Amino acid sequence: MEEQKGRVEEQKPKEERKRFSRDRGRPSEEQARGVVRFTIATPARVEEVIGRTGMRGEAIQVRCRILDGYDKNKVIRRNVKGPVQKGDILMLRETEFEARGLTKTGRGTGA
Repeated sequence: MEEQKGRVEEQKPKEERKRFSRDRGRPSEEQARGVVRFTIATPARVEEVIGRTGMRGEAIQVRCRILDGYDKNKVIRRNVKGPVQKGDILMLRETEFEARGLTKTGRGTGA
């Protein structure tokens, strides 16, 4: 009799089982509320604004120096979307890849 009683207490109601099987892997609303998650980023200081790039000039190419991490003091070229000026600090998700350099060809150059 005691064994059966223990089993009955361990079983969850049907509604509760359905809810957890549907939301498997996701935190409940109570757990997720107020939690802030950031990705790991490396700071870099803008040393030079090279010029605009992209089909409509929506990105700005800059040369920046990595301030922390494995590639500390390495100078790389990056494309930045949005306003940026010399001396700004960028938070880079990765520091291994570099943007391609701007070419001299463009509209009206005959090339």
